Amino acid sequence: MKPASISSNRAFETGEPVSVDGARMTENKPTRFSGEDTSFLRALARHVKDAAADSRMAERRRHWTLHNDLKPTTPIVWLSPEGSWRELVPDAALCCVDGEARNMERELLMRLYRYEHFDDASVIETRWEVPKAIETDDWGMRAEWRRSAEALGARTFKPVLHDPADLKKLHMPVVTHDETETERRFTLSRETFGDIMDVILVGKSHMAFGLMDLFTSWHGLEETMIDMCERPAFIHDAMRLITEGFRGIVRQLEAQDLLCLNNNDTYHSSGGNGWTEELPAAGFDGHHVRPADMWASAQSQELAQVSPAMHRAFAIDYEKELLAPFPRVGYGCCEDLTRKLDDVLAIPGIRRVSISPWADVEACAARLKGSCIFSWKPQPAHLVGRFDEQAVKEYIRRTVNVCRENGCHLEMILKDTHTCENHGERFDRWASIAQNVVAEAWQGSNHG
Repeated sequence: MKPASISSNRAFETGEPVSVDGARMTENKPTRFSGEDTSFLRALARHVKDAAADSRMAERRRHWTLHNDLKPTTPIVWLSPEGSWRELVPDAALCCVDGEARNMERELLMRLYRYEHFDDASVIETRWEVPKAIETDDWGMRAEWRRSAEALGARTFKPVLHDPADLKKLHMPVVTHDETETERRFTLSRETFGDIMDVILVGKSHMAFGLMDLFTSWHGLEETMIDMCERPAFIHDAMRLITEGFRGIVRQLEAQDLLCLNNNDTYHSSGGNGWTEELPAAGFDGHHVRPADMWASAQSQELAQVSPAMHRAFAIDYEKELLAPFPRVGYGCCEDLTRKLDDVLAIPGIRRVSISPWADVEACAARLKGSCIFSWKPQPAHLVGRFDEQAVKEYIRRTVNVCRENGCHLEMILKDTHTCENHGERFDRWASIAQNVVAEAWQGSNHG
């Protein structure tokens, strides 16, 4: 499940014609905010700048870098509230009137909330990224859904691709860049607080591939499961087309100079950040970003319940082709990869593996050891109902001890928290408990 605040990957994961930063192209966007909106944003930006000057930020960057480069250090604790942000920074707390200004205000408030509340590895930056207006058209087919009447309810698949003949309706996606819209966004941010924040243009930075995510949105999940057994050639033909489509997107992004370095606080894979001294690769000219200079990731949550052999045949074999140009790779999200780690570890450049709440942490730790990052996703349900601090402590301690004993490079990414029932303090307490457990367990350890 992707973080709500990280939308730059939408064009890779759906068949909808959306811009890479997640926002559809619209007309009559502002070129300047009102004086009142500007004042609100500038005041918040000054507070963020002060927070970014805290000496702990440099220490945290170094911590992430050592961790991502598999150097000896202590485990990472990081919170990604996702759906709970609507409770931590509710719309009622926003002051700006213009919709675009409100989005900027929300982002600034989220940074300040992290700084003021979370005892984790969050790094507060003055860098303000303005996403280039990159759009990828649909593949000739759009997903349709049966949506719940509840505002935040689930949705079900409505298949639109039924038979092998329907694959002929697909075409290779085309990437375009609206330079006028990009310049508008950049000018707007720069004129609003460019003297306070480090306003920069960024292209595509969060590189993630969800082949089965896309196909099942067209064909349906149950239908896909059945056809993997009854019509495997159909599924393979679809995976080949989608693989070539994604490959084409990457080539177009590189050719149009729309790729962006992600060896910084860019969200990576299904949790974590990209700080590393290993990227960009040798030969980088300082301007033109290549896949060889970047992190990338893939996941197939839809195949959580299939055998390792089927997961490999219908997903990993194709994903490996797309990940091959990228030297640092992450794999997985909420799917349990316990029985599939041999295939995951065979992916060239694998560096971060998602260990879901349903995984066997003992088996995973024994298999991964220090070969790559053990990206553990603790159970988010602990933040709803009665918050049992002792139970949380024992739950975290079990994984920490197992990872310490196996020499794992552990990160704890608390995410998929769709609600905290308006008890934001539960995040604070969870992080504090996790940090205390790490401090107790890692004393005298040879991990740093």
